[in-house]
Amino acid sequence: MVANFPPLKNDLILRAARGEKTERVPVWVMRQAGRYLPEFREERKIHQFFEICRSPELACKVTLQPITRFSGLLDASIIFSDILVVPQAMGMEVIMNPGPHFPAPLETPDDISRLKDHVDVDKELGYVFDAITTTRHALKGEVPLIGFSGAPWTLFAYMIEGGSSKTLQKSKSWLFKYPEESKKLLLRIADIVVEYLVGQVKAGAQLLQVFDSNAGDLSPHDFAEFALPSLIQISSRLRSILASDCPPLILFPKGANTSLATVAEKAGYDVVGIDWCITPTVARSLVGSKIILQGNMDPSLLVGGREAIEKNVKRMCSEFGAGGSKGTVGWIGNLGHGITPQVDPEDLRFFLECMQKYST
Repeated sequence: MVANFPPLKNDLILRAARGEKTERVPVWVMRQAGRYLPEFREERKIHQFFEICRSPELACKVTLQPITRFSGLLDASIIFSDILVVPQAMGMEVIMNPGPHFPAPLETPDDISRLKDHVDVDKELGYVFDAITTTRHALKGEVPLIGFSGAPWTLFAYMIEGGSSKTLQKSKSWLFKYPEESKKLLLRIADIVVEYLVGQVKAGAQLLQVFDSNAGDLSPHDFAEFALPSLIQISSRLRSILASDCPPLILFPKGANTSLATVAEKAGYDVVGIDWCITPTVARSLVGSKIILQGNMDPSLLVGGREAIEKNVKRMCSEFGAGGSKGTVGWIGNLGHGITPQVDPEDLRFFLECMQKYST
């Protein structure tokens, strides 16, 4: 493991993820380094999206932008990258213009032969590892650094759909027409994700999040049959390979609220992120007391005015049982999905200030 990083000054999120009581709720925001920030948009005027991802210096620079702007209000940073670097490493072309586009998606299982037989993760994704190490030093211990990957089912869907899709008709038809080939591909992706996340930890990542953004598009039965085994493979192998060096593991199965009990019981993650379509009370009843919850304010509230922001932060903190002299346990504050480009950064600042006010 990489040593000689600056001492950590704020370990709030690490303690919360381990289930320890904290004096206030730690908070970070998915996509906190991104298009809502004027400073990020300036970088995009002169650099392509994947150019930033592939440059450790640029990735570090934009990762630090929200930490600098909201100093003292964010309790974690997340390395600037994209979940689709994994399909790229497997040999697929991905263009960001402005959203993701695969010029040659997988049409049938015969197309799996176009993927690389072996992915040298250090060679193909070493730029992410370098960005993580560079960023850990540049953070100077202000907050921990989160590494991440897309989940196999979400990556599988992109690789077959060729981009974003509201119905996931092509990728879901694969599951039903070619169930065994689909399962093999999902586990193959999981193997690469494991190597990728292990490399991130060795480079300096202090937490890991797996984004299963399309989890809610599967029925509970199909989630259990197709998505869950690859999620289990990732968590179990990470714990086996990294042993005592394994950091807290976060799973964000967006929309899979009917599968939360299964996720909590079987998936093997310390923290489970929830979206805004389930109440904290119901989520807690489904996952039990040992799982840490993360979330879950609707990102659209950040463009709904400060009165709405404060009202809903206050409600959310109350429902999660945050604040008071006894401290808080079992919750990491966040949105229920990524922040949108239309958000005024000062409204995000207000959200973060409200989080500190009502969760202390």
